[in-house]
Amino acid sequence: MDDYQKEIADLERQLEQLVEAEGDASTIAELTMQLDILKAIYARATDLYTRGRGDDGLRVGLRMQGYGDWNLDNVYAFVYERSVELEAGQHGTFVGGIKQADFAMMLNS
Repeated sequence: MDDYQKEIADLERQLEQLVEAEGDASTIAELTMQLDILKAIYARATDLYTRGRGDDGLRVGLRMQGYGDWNLDNVYAFVYERSVELEAGQHGTFVGGIKQADFAMMLNS
């Protein structure tokens, strides 16, 4: 389990505890949104990382954009920063934007 998976699992446990304790609804909603976003970013980062292991162009693109060598931490940083730049709008739209964004194309542009 990497650090990102651990963070997601920790947040899931915290959220479960709040729900079981019938905690504050707004806190539960906020943590749920955070969890959705982290899961989407992690999924996209790991997909891109796996894809880039066999694609020299993606690895070069990451280096050229200042993120360094091809490793999960650097790919995650790239995906995270590009995700933050997406139009936030409503939560579902933001998460959908992360899921649909072409991060590979962003590396090569």
